[in-house]
Amino acid sequence: MKDAFGLPHSLLVLGGTSEIALATARRLIARGARTVWLAGRPSPALEQAAEHLRTLGADTRTVAFDALDPESHEGALGKVFTEGPIDLVLLAFGILGDQAHDERDPVRAVRVAQTNYTGAVGAGLVVARALQTQGHGSLVVLSSVAGERARRADFIYGSSKAGLDAFAQGLGDALHGTGVHVMVVRPGHVRTTALAGRERIPLATTPEAVATAIELGLRRRSEAVWVPGALRLVMTALRHIPRTLFRRLPL
Repeated sequence: MKDAFGLPHSLLVLGGTSEIALATARRLIARGARTVWLAGRPSPALEQAAEHLRTLGADTRTVAFDALDPESHEGALGKVFTEGPIDLVLLAFGILGDQAHDERDPVRAVRVAQTNYTGAVGAGLVVARALQTQGHGSLVVLSSVAGERARRADFIYGSSKAGLDAFAQGLGDALHGTGVHVMVVRPGHVRTTALAGRERIPLATTPEAVATAIELGLRRRSEAVWVPGALRLVMTALRHIPRTLFRRLPL
């Protein structure tokens, strides 16, 4: 069960090698979490992540999970819940894709959409039902500010996150009053290892900053969290800019 501050003792991470998810797991372990499941495709990276969390004092196990195989989600994730209650599920998997290449290759574009949206829908419904059955828990969904308004530079990725964001909000409404809390997290550009070397972007953030915001959101039982917080005002303004002007902005 959660502690007096609403922080979890057990968590399941969907996307077990995500830098944001691992930063969050480290932070929650420091706050008292003792059981961690890392779900992802079997790989040395997944095992290394699990071993690292074990050195921090958490009983950490891995489970094979493939976002692109929705028929396997019930069995793979259901297995975790049979081992004991889960206080927090962090849905953190997703791919950026490559807009320039994906526009010319519809198969690649569809893979982005299937991973970020349809895979998340399948997994999200499975874990939501399991949380509801046990009568408590939180589902934290990593969305993105890219889903707030489609940009020429990344509309394939952005559209997949827009779908995910809408799904998570609707799921939160459906679970209201059941004891299950759903929180959507909308980071801006996150400086991860995968994006090292790219030009600096205003209001960029880090995995550790997102983890801090997730912890605060859990304590407050927030329904939506922006990282950094100033992005909420920025995106509110951008949503209302006329489309003819929006096209000219260097976004």
